Amino acid sequence: MKDNRKLKRRVRNSYAISTVSIALVIFLLGSVGYLLSVAVNSSRALQNRAMLTVELARTAEPEQRESIERQLSAKEYITSVEFSSKESKAEDEAFREMFGEDFEKVLGENPLLDTYEVLLDGAVVEAEQIDELVSELRKMKGVSDVIVPLGVVEKINSTISRIRTVLWVFGGVLLLISLILLNNTIRISIYSKRYIINTQKLVGATKWFIMRPFLGSALWQGVLAGVVAAALFALVCWRLGEAMPEFGTLTAPSTAAVIMAAMVVGGVVISLLFTTFAVNKFVNMKTNKIHLY
Repeated sequence: MKDNRKLKRRVRNSYAISTVSIALVIFLLGSVGYLLSVAVNSSRALQNRAMLTVELARTAEPEQRESIERQLSAKEYITSVEFSSKESKAEDEAFREMFGEDFEKVLGENPLLDTYEVLLDGAVVEAEQIDELVSELRKMKGVSDVIVPLGVVEKINSTISRIRTVLWVFGGVLLLISLILLNNTIRISIYSKRYIINTQKLVGATKWFIMRPFLGSALWQGVLAGVVAAALFALVCWRLGEAMPEFGTLTAPSTAAVIMAAMVVGGVVISLLFTTFAVNKFVNMKTNKIHLY
């Protein structure tokens, strides 16, 4: 009687350990996927902040200004073109605090220039295109100068590429290690029932008849592990959203929902797949080798 209780306790403990293991692995993989999504969205935000400033000459005519704006707007890699007058710049509070309220009286004029703030699509534009654009703008009538941060697009694209590579490599290594560990964990849980499997074989049970209860148990184990992983993921996202509100703006709520659904599906697939492999191994094993495994 005591032996039966111990056996049942061991089976329950083995089932619980394998379920928790699956849940934690799925949670980690889902978290890496979410971080990859955040990194991609962050990279797009950075790419869309690549900007250059076109300073207009003081003698620029309205027609020249309109011509410059039309040519800028026609470029497919330019996201937006915003005009900023020297009067509006002079009224800026931060500028006045830095240079004083009466800087125009001291200098006798407004020393600032009218400008166009040009926002580039960093995901599309190439460094050569920026160089060509700057050269073209500087030759235009009405343009005083063009200011562009040196190497901004190359630096952004290089940084983004490195971040993506690191996350993909990390995710791939984590996936490989996790699958190996899960395979061993589930195989160990099936190992404790190898004699039951062998007994069923000896009395003439078919492979499907032997595997069916194991697969049914694996199905519910996968669902449970997936739900636990999804709940833990939702809790972490909620806590992160409270601690860092800006973090929640980097991905759409639908992304988190898709990842949570994938966790449940992944839990079922992983549990069924490795259970099938483990049970199939013992079903096909010769009777005289069962005790040697």
